[in-house]
Amino acid sequence: MSTSQLDGDENTGFPIPPDLAIEVLSPTDVQWRVVDKAFAYLNAGTPLVWVLDPRSKTVTVYRSENDMALLTREDTLTGEDVVPGFTCPVSQLFE
Repeated sequence: MSTSQLDGDENTGFPIPPDLAIEVLSPTDVQWRVVDKAFAYLNAGTPLVWVLDPRSKTVTVYRSENDMALLTREDTLTGEDVVPGFTCPVSQLFE
């Protein structure tokens, strides 16, 4: 979250959604619940959500409920305009 958005008491939490949410699937996660959580972030105003799946070594990028992309080991994950300059090969995330 960019610090320019902060103006509350840091001990009570902030009602501002993060600029980027990252979820890493565990073996006990249920797929539809993870998708619901990603959509909840988006609906709260988070512009970019990454869901990393260690089993399939993929990253699902959510920009909206209608704009999603599945990245594989052959792709490169970028921070887009949320984390400018960030790039990482997906394969490197699962080494």
